[in-house]
Amino acid sequence: MFVRFLVVALLALAAASPALAQYPTRPVRVIVPYPAGGGADLLGRAMADPVGEKLGQSVVIDNRGGATGMIGAELTVKSPPDGYTAVLGSSAELALNVAVYSKMPYSPERDLAPITLIATSPIVLTVHPSMPTRNVKEFVALAKKQPGVIGYATAGAGSPHHVAGEWMKLLAKIDIIHVPYKGGGPQLIDLMGGHVHSGFLALPVVAPHVKSGRLRALAATSLKRSPAIPDVPTLDESGMPGLDVTQWWGVLVPARTPRDVVTKLHAAFADAVRAAGVRARMAELGAEPVGGSPEQFGDFIRAEIAKYRKVVQETKIAVD
Repeated sequence: MFVRFLVVALLALAAASPALAQYPTRPVRVIVPYPAGGGADLLGRAMADPVGEKLGQSVVIDNRGGATGMIGAELTVKSPPDGYTAVLGSSAELALNVAVYSKMPYSPERDLAPITLIATSPIVLTVHPSMPTRNVKEFVALAKKQPGVIGYATAGAGSPHHVAGEWMKLLAKIDIIHVPYKGGGPQLIDLMGGHVHSGFLALPVVAPHVKSGRLRALAATSLKRSPAIPDVPTLDESGMPGLDVTQWWGVLVPARTPRDVVTKLHAAFADAVRAAGVRARMAELGAEPVGGSPEQFGDFIRAEIAKYRKVVQETKIAVD
């Protein structure tokens, strides 16, 4: 009798969730919460085909920019937890915004389930070649000699670039002026044109112009030097110990997505991170591949949130 009951129960379970057993049966959408052409978008498109091959379905990149990534992240949170919608999120909307904004439309820890950490990349303190500063020591000395004069451009108020600048101000005890832009494109144009003295820019954006000599890189905001710019020291080793505003990107799905779907997605994205073509593209973008388990990524996000809460409190950054 017990065996018969068990068989009936198993058959009922299989009938109740045939799509789960066959997942995926249709294309998977990966939301990139930033416009096309940015770091997250380029990483997502580099991984789309390898992930699709592993899943046996196409992967569609859906750019939904706005509100420093929160529009795309919220859209993911509100999607059905069936594995057909994921987000390629970044350090901004998954960690920093929790510390910067008093209210958010979602909780990264409660409303999203981690899949894997994809890659990391530093932000770079950069100056126009006309600036008489060739290293961080000279930059700090000039800022102390001319308080309230030197401007530093960022991709926007509350962005990782802004946090890097304010953290540097705090540790170096200097008075430099924040000049926020609506994105990295306008920021780069004005810095290259000499309309602003310095800026904190994403490595993929600034690297070609540093190599051409049109801009000068003074330091990276990561704790270790980037293989893409090995001659550029970090702010940590330039007299600002512990300063770490490393940008990162990872894949998440809505909370309550079934565990076996999470496992399939993790296997697909983990394989893509290890693929030679993807790693070569990441190197071109100045990003370092990471990978790791969903649990490791979850722990990483929680640690980043705690770090930024402390830094934002100390620097008194606020955008609302």
